[in-house]
Amino acid sequence: MAGSLNKVLLIGRLGADPEIKQMVNGKSVARLSLATSQSWKDKNSGEKKEKTEWHRIVVFNEGLVNVVQQYLKKGAQIYVEGQLTTRKWKDEQSGQDKYSTEIVIQGYNSSLTMLGGGNSGGGIANDNTQSSKNNDDLSQISNDMDDEIPF
Repeated sequence: MAGSLNKVLLIGRLGADPEIKQMVNGKSVARLSLATSQSWKDKNSGEKKEKTEWHRIVVFNEGLVNVVQQYLKKGAQIYVEGQLTTRKWKDEQSGQDKYSTEIVIQGYNSSLTMLGGGNSGGGIANDNTQSSKNNDDLSQISNDMDDEIPF
């Protein structure tokens, strides 16, 4: 279809350490659980409300998988650009078809950037090039690690 776009941009924190698996072809894949949150003040009660969404992130780039394994831990704040993909699989116990929607980081239109201070500061572009756009964005990122982790 001409004129279509499948692009996801997220900033959030990891809810668990990355899970690294070996695929049948011998290459590694990283699976991340990313939390994004929004908060607001309830109009009626005046109390602060918060809603957290969980996103499944799958990284196929071998070099990026190694960096994810080495540098990302639970609570790390990251920025990801990827594509939504829904895959179908069969539940072995019930035999029923199941579906999982994931954000896939693969190819030249995807990236993962580590945000925040400490060991997680820096950016990684999935196409193995560090664009000046990412460098400019990183210079504007606050290294404020006092943010509350929403989980």
